[in-house]
Amino acid sequence: MPSAAEAERPVILFDGVCNLCTASVRFVIARDRRKLFRFASLQSPVAERLLGKEPGPGDGLDSVILVVEGRIHRRSTAALLTARRLDGLWPLLAIFLVVPRPLRDAVYDWIGARRYRWFGKREVCWLPADDLSERFLE
Repeated sequence: MPSAAEAERPVILFDGVCNLCTASVRFVIARDRRKLFRFASLQSPVAERLLGKEPGPGDGLDSVILVVEGRIHRRSTAALLTARRLDGLWPLLAIFLVVPRPLRDAVYDWIGARRYRWFGKREVCWLPADDLSERFLE
């Protein structure tokens, strides 16, 4: 059972077979010196437990999901709230949260619909190296 502080750390749920998605996770890890984020693939039992039995809109494998303090954020909101917590200048991207969500999500969905074609996919979920394994919830 995780501690209360551990349970409040943000969790990023991602498509574990998508090359763009795993590259995005590696991007976050490299810019998260505080080791704030934890990760799990959307294909995992961890994701099923965090999302509950009733999936919401955007809970398919075509969306990144950010779970923070029990709140579930999807698609462009998840990506921008993640950027807000990174080191460097990346938090400046959160300014795009002022753009209406339907417009942001339309761009997000357009890229998401083409991600396998543009970046490819793996046959099995990506597994992190041993030095990163403590940040993954599987």
